[in-house]
Amino acid sequence: MLVAAAVCPCPPLLIPEVAAGAAPELDAARAACTDALGVLAASRPGRLVVVGPVGGAGCEPYPEGARGSFRGFGVDLDVRLGADGNARPEARLPYSLAVAAWLLERTGWSDAPLEGLGVGESCAPELCARTGRDIAARDERVALLVMGDASACRTLKAPGYLDERAAPFDAEVARALGAADVAALAGLDPVLAQELKVSGRAPWQVLAGAAESADLGGSLLYEDAPYGVGYVVATWS
Repeated sequence: MLVAAAVCPCPPLLIPEVAAGAAPELDAARAACTDALGVLAASRPGRLVVVGPVGGAGCEPYPEGARGSFRGFGVDLDVRLGADGNARPEARLPYSLAVAAWLLERTGWSDAPLEGLGVGESCAPELCARTGRDIAARDERVALLVMGDASACRTLKAPGYLDERAAPFDAEVARALGAADVAALAGLDPVLAQELKVSGRAPWQVLAGAAESADLGGSLLYEDAPYGVGYVVATWS
């Protein structure tokens, strides 16, 4: 059963070494993520499942101990998802889960065993919901760390240029995540999300599936759009 969830953005720019001189611009987001992980720890989960977006339409599991790297950004920084575990050497974390691994390392996570799940950005809502229900059934006390960004079309300089639909979409996402509104998240339009370059739609719908019968309350910790990309931090408990 799902007992808590934290929702965090997943841009590699969250890593100060990657952001370099621009690092202070995301200090508030990093602080909010730290607070969100504190809520997960306080829930005393028996298992933590880290969910993040990947390419494609399916799901890819990543065992505890899987490793990731930010060397592609010119930074000599490697991360690991939890303890060594039984990860295969080739089980390399996608960037969304590598950012999550960095957040967990930064906060010293040791409260429960964990595993990762990459969810395809084109994954159908029905599959997302079913995946979430399956995750919630794995343990009496399951927590989720859900990674994903809102639209990338909030300004003229955003990666997806300016789209007038982006701000209303992100506002509804922030409201739904802050209110733990399962129905609203489950109803997000995958086509519109794709057009707005939203990476978090599928992971959020996995969260909605996991929380269907959990009766959790939500809290919005952070919402902003630096660089024209929507970033949201929220907790459910």
